[in-house]
Amino acid sequence: MSHSSLQQPVPAKELFSYPKYWAECYGTAPYLPMTRAEMDELGWDSCDIIIVTGDGYVDHPSFGMAVIGRFLESQGFRVGIIAQPNWNNTADFMRLGKPNLFYGVTGGNMDSMINRYTADLKVRNDDAYTPDAEPGKRPDRSVIVYSQRCKEAYNDVPVVIGGIEASLRRIAQYDYWSNEVRRSVLMDSTADILLYGNAERAMAEVADKLAAGVNIKNMDDIRGTVVVKPGTPEGWTEIDSTRIDWPRDPGSLEEAYGTSPYEYVQEEECESKKGQQSDIQPVRIVPLPLHRKTEFDSSKSCIRLPSFEKVRKDPALYAHASRVLHQESNPHNARVLVQKHGNREIWVNPPPIPLETPEIDGVFALPYQRRPHPSYGDAKIPAYDMIKTSVNIMRGCFGGCTFCSITEHEGRVIQSRSQESVLQELEEIRDKVPGFTGQISDLGGPTANMYHLNCKSAEIQASCRRLSCVFPGICKNLETSHKQTTELYRKARAIPGIKKIAIASGLRYDLAVEDPEYVRELVTHHVGGYLKIAPEHTEKGTLDLMMKPGMGTYDAFKKMFDKFSKEAGKKQYLIPYFIAAHPGCEDEDMMNLSLWLKRHKFRVDQVQTFYPSPMSLATAMYYSGRNPLKKLNYKGDRLYIPKELEQRRLQKAFLRYHDSRNWDVLRNALRKMNRSELIGDGPNQLVPAEEQSKDNRRPHNKKPAGKFQKARGGQWDNRAPRKKPVARKKPLANKKSR
Repeated sequence: MSHSSLQQPVPAKELFSYPKYWAECYGTAPYLPMTRAEMDELGWDSCDIIIVTGDGYVDHPSFGMAVIGRFLESQGFRVGIIAQPNWNNTADFMRLGKPNLFYGVTGGNMDSMINRYTADLKVRNDDAYTPDAEPGKRPDRSVIVYSQRCKEAYNDVPVVIGGIEASLRRIAQYDYWSNEVRRSVLMDSTADILLYGNAERAMAEVADKLAAGVNIKNMDDIRGTVVVKPGTPEGWTEIDSTRIDWPRDPGSLEEAYGTSPYEYVQEEECESKKGQQSDIQPVRIVPLPLHRKTEFDSSKSCIRLPSFEKVRKDPALYAHASRVLHQESNPHNARVLVQKHGNREIWVNPPPIPLETPEIDGVFALPYQRRPHPSYGDAKIPAYDMIKTSVNIMRGCFGGCTFCSITEHEGRVIQSRSQESVLQELEEIRDKVPGFTGQISDLGGPTANMYHLNCKSAEIQASCRRLSCVFPGICKNLETSHKQTTELYRKARAIPGIKKIAIASGLRYDLAVEDPEYVRELVTHHVGGYLKIAPEHTEKGTLDLMMKPGMGTYDAFKKMFDKFSKEAGKKQYLIPYFIAAHPGCEDEDMMNLSLWLKRHKFRVDQVQTFYPSPMSLATAMYYSGRNPLKKLNYKGDRLYIPKELEQRRLQKAFLRYHDSRNWDVLRNALRKMNRSELIGDGPNQLVPAEEQSKDNRRPHNKKPAGKFQKARGGQWDNRAPRKKPVARKKPLANKKSR
């Protein structure tokens, strides 16, 4: 690609440059009010904006309602919070009165369905984002329910939906829980506009326009938003991507469209208008195979996806729509996406421009209390307890793992805070968090080690359409030096009162091996005996469908990890995580993974089964049985999809080959696979024969949990069995004292 043909980065208005609303004179609230009594104490007669959330209110930068609420407050608005309202009527939705501008609705930090149901569709018995982890405090599909209740409460008040639940449902999406394709959540919720991704930019513009009296129905071109339109505007060009099998010759395309795709489609003039000049500019339609050869105004172009009605009935078209969506994710070159729902159109504007470092610093510098709202008293919110001493240093992920939806929500462009901003937050934790012991639980984000890792060229980044910067190999244009991360770790450790800093976010070891100095720093100072990494699988076919690196990279990192651990005089271990039942993963793949686990003396305690979350590429594979990483057609290869409960349980059983409860099902499976040689008690065999499993062989899952296991969270055991103490007569007393 020549330099002259590169896309230029799209500029954005500075986040904090909007004029302040008149209500800024009220100043900053200690906590955003949740009751009329709190509003009275602040001297408010009303709220300008009310945020409805499915989480308990925690005034902390890791909680979405606090980030958006405090940001809007910084713009001069009076913001109230309605947390976990009773959704059976409108009373709770009216308790702060009628908002002057709009309701903002979010399901919370987690998708409400994933929050409530396990990957096996069992109801969870707790909710980490609720005081005392009490379950049942939010409805299924919270965004839809909350939005509808807001409309019932005050039908003339605009409703703005956002957060991860809305973001991942912005177009028609496969719904694992009902096993069907559902409409865009914007349609079902009856909301006025949807904000997707990190929404500060879009929220600033929406709030500013509403404050200026602009009708929300006229806000149809804001980046990072989704709206409903009656059709494509006049003068626009549609790139037709509603099918996957196109005729190969242009003549056939002309015949199919009834005109040359290079010409504007002209409507026949009626007799009464002949001879008159018309200002109407009809919509131009260009078939997808010819759009690169056709000249048109890209600023007035959109891609037409297969309609909701089509993707609901045709899984191949669903996979195709998912592929196009992911290809149009770069905020600098993405085009508008249009998807028909009945007689209306879902209009997905391009993603928001990522925040610059001073802007994201400003977001994290807002006056958070860093605690739950006082109304919760002594109740514990587990999610808060987990992150109250952690610091988010960046947003985004360019890994592109197909089973993960982080990229679809936060984007691929890394948005990093300055070192000064991070260090200031560490000091705030030290000074504000009750009972702080000097231990920082994490410096990370979606990943541990993408801080300030961006494309070496802004123009190349703006032009790129790769789904991953690190698969199938690390892009030559990607900055891989971890120098800024290493410097940040060193400065953080030097802060008075900070005794220990752990790195708990997932580590991209394929990036880490590119910078041995970073690995040395990490292993020497920030690993407390165990480091979590996620190979996810061992077999190339499955790894390719996951867009994950091969096990050679894992081996290289382990060698480096062991070397630096030894130099530091520490005994430390890697904790690898794996996924069962991923689309395209066959039973033989899981068998080979199981053999790898046994060779390396790993015994998995808790296992992860693939969870088809909305909008991920792997979910498109799961639903369609096709691979959207490649160009799709109806004659292409089909993927093996372990959907049935028995298939999923078998693949989980391979991960827990050491559990005696799985031996019968594994023996039967191995015989069906003609791998009976793996049944027996030998070192290269997977499960014992029947007669061996009934005697004095104690299954590993019955092993008493000692102090060592507790330090690891009960996840893994890669040690040799303990030797029994010799000539000691008081083992019970010793065990009890542990």
